[in-house]
Amino acid sequence: MPHQGLLLFRMAPLGMLLGMLMTSCFTFCLSHKNSEFALTNPEESSTKETERKETTAEEELDPKVLEVFHPTHEWQALRPGHAVPAGSHVRLNLQTGAREVKLQDEDKLRNNLKGLKKGKRLDINTNTYTSQDLKSALAKFKEGADMESSKEDKARQAKVKRLFRSIEELKKDFEELNVVIETDMQIMVRLINKFNSSNSSLEEKIAALFDLEYYVHQMDNAQDLLSFGGLQVVINGLNSTEPLLKEYAAFVLGAAFSSNPKVQVEAIEGGALQKLLVVLATEQSLTAKKKVLFALCSLLRHFPYAQQQFLKLGGLQVLRSLVQEKGMEVLAVRVVTLLYDLVTEKMFAEEEAELMRETSPEKLQQYRQVHLLPGLQEQGWCEITAHLLALPEHDAREKVLQTLRALLATCRDRYRQDPQLNRTLVTLQAEYQALAALELQDGEDEGYFWELLGSINSLLKELR
Repeated sequence: MPHQGLLLFRMAPLGMLLGMLMTSCFTFCLSHKNSEFALTNPEESSTKETERKETTAEEELDPKVLEVFHPTHEWQALRPGHAVPAGSHVRLNLQTGAREVKLQDEDKLRNNLKGLKKGKRLDINTNTYTSQDLKSALAKFKEGADMESSKEDKARQAKVKRLFRSIEELKKDFEELNVVIETDMQIMVRLINKFNSSNSSLEEKIAALFDLEYYVHQMDNAQDLLSFGGLQVVINGLNSTEPLLKEYAAFVLGAAFSSNPKVQVEAIEGGALQKLLVVLATEQSLTAKKKVLFALCSLLRHFPYAQQQFLKLGGLQVLRSLVQEKGMEVLAVRVVTLLYDLVTEKMFAEEEAELMRETSPEKLQQYRQVHLLPGLQEQGWCEITAHLLALPEHDAREKVLQTLRALLATCRDRYRQDPQLNRTLVTLQAEYQALAALELQDGEDEGYFWELLGSINSLLKELR
């Protein structure tokens, strides 16, 4: 017993030490336990949670890091994950499918890369600029571009001023030299006055008309001729007793009438059509009648009202006499070409109205009042045109053939009753077969003579 009491006496301090150690461990564990189970201040806990979320977001938005690629002046393949410095020249190789990059030729772009060292990493932060920042930057860029453009324009204007002088300076210099700069209008007024002056010689009048023809080729100038009565003065020149004045007056009128409806209307009202027909019906030189016929063609084309008046004034009879006149074979081809143009012009107007589904447009109504085909048949133009096929020139034959085909619907019976036409067509068929064969030998499958042969064969087929 004394031995057991002694043992208990010795173990008492050891138990106390063990108890103190367990108490310390329990306290330590409570102080380091997860904050979710700890008793903390709510405001402090909320603040810490917000800071934790912001830290997580920043970690998620951590900018992508790319390795900088260092291009040279030779094309190099661009590997994935490499960033290309600004100003580099990038292309897609269509043979390999790889992107390639090299430096631009400018020295400035090469200098921009001096600060970059191989292996340095480039941070790209997508949150650096807002949309408002980009708009502001673009506005400043545009202002800078405008300023630069303005500077370039001013520099260019200054250079032009150094190289050239203004019109005011030139006028002043010309005035000192007694030289006056005239507008086209002023020149035409001066030329008309010279032509209409009784003090001008025949040579001066012809020279004035010759110069005037150059200016009235322009539509605006031809219309300006109406504003001061110049057109009527030239029309009256067709009544001159001097053949050369008639010739050059018609030359001016033909240039002024061409594709100019306003001038055409004024010419009809000024009696130009009657005067032109009178000159053609009277004895004149070949050159004079060429220019008068040119003026008549310019007046009639695309002007159905003038075509009506032409038929009423006996224009077809005048042209028939002109074609049958000896020595006027050259004019005969031009007359046939005019008739072809007038016939096809009316046909095209009717086809256009049909395509547009217009039953009574004003233009079509005007053309319907032009009874050209009946007049041609009555005046014997079916036979006249057929006999012109005997002309020796290939160009003349081509134009006669196209006119024969245009008149086929009206003149079919007349053509069939004309034995001379059939003989001429058969002769030409044999001639152009030989010429087309020569073309074929030269490597021309569908040459000029082959087309003429096709027209002859088609016409013969229609007449059988």
